[in-house]
Amino acid sequence: MASPHRTVFITGAATGIGREAARLFHARDCAVGLYDVNGPGVEALAAELGSRCFAAELDVTDADAFAEAADSFQNHFGRFDVILNNAGVLQMGRFEQVPLKMHTRTLDVNIGGVVNGVAAALPHLRANAGAHGRAHIINMCSASSLYGTPDHSTYSASKFAVRGLTEALNLEFESQGIVVCDVLPAYVDTEMISEQEDTSQLVESMGLEHTPAEVAELIWAAASGEKLHWFGNRQLSISDRLTRLFPTAARAVFRRQLEARS
Repeated sequence: MASPHRTVFITGAATGIGREAARLFHARDCAVGLYDVNGPGVEALAAELGSRCFAAELDVTDADAFAEAADSFQNHFGRFDVILNNAGVLQMGRFEQVPLKMHTRTLDVNIGGVVNGVAAALPHLRANAGAHGRAHIINMCSASSLYGTPDHSTYSASKFAVRGLTEALNLEFESQGIVVCDVLPAYVDTEMISEQEDTSQLVESMGLEHTPAEVAELIWAAASGEKLHWFGNRQLSISDRLTRLFPTAARAVFRRQLEARS
C-alpha cells in the first residue's frame, strides 16, 4: 500500500517512550510501524491510533525477523523515512545482584537490537534518501553514556556502545543522505523505571527528569534535524562537556551516591 505520508518504524512501541513517540508521529500525519516483543501491546496501540498504522510482534535480537519486518514495512507503506531504535531493557542493582543472563540479554537487546535495526533498515533508507530526501536513523541512548553508571553497569555500557556506533555511522552514512543521531535523556517516568525491584539510589536522588511525551518531542525534532546528539535538557549537554573535561569529578559524584546507599 503506497502512502504519501512520511513513515516511521518504531521498536519498543508497546510502552513508554516508544508508545508516546508513535502517538506523536501519528498525530502529526506520519504513518507508523509499531514493533515490540509484546505483540498484543502494539496491536492495542494500532487499534487506538486507527489508520496509517502497521503493527507486528518483533524480537529485535532476531536479525532475520528484523529484516523481514523492515521489508514488510517498506512493502506496506511504499517508503521508509525513519527508524527509531528504541527497544531496550534494564535491571537495576549491583553487578553481582543481577543474574548473568540479564547482563547478557541487556547487551543483546540494547546493542544487538540497534545493530540489527540499522542493518535491516539501511537498504530501504538509502533508497528513500534518493527518492524523498534525507532519511534518519534515531538510536535511543541515555545520560548513562556520559559516565559509567553504578547500579546499572551493563545498561550503561550498552549505551556507551550505542553512542559510539551512532557517532561512527553518522560519518559513514552522511554521503548517502542518511542522518544518524541519538537521543540522550536522563531518567524517564516509564515502566522501565517504575517496575524495578531494586531502584537505584541515583533515581531517588536525581529524580525522574522527563516524561515519555517530552522525550517523544525530542525524537520528533531529531527526525527532521541534523544534530548528532539530542540531549534531554541543556543541563545534560553541559554535563557531557564537563564529564569529558573532568572525569574525576563525575566519579566523585557517583562514589558519594554509593556511599549514601551503603
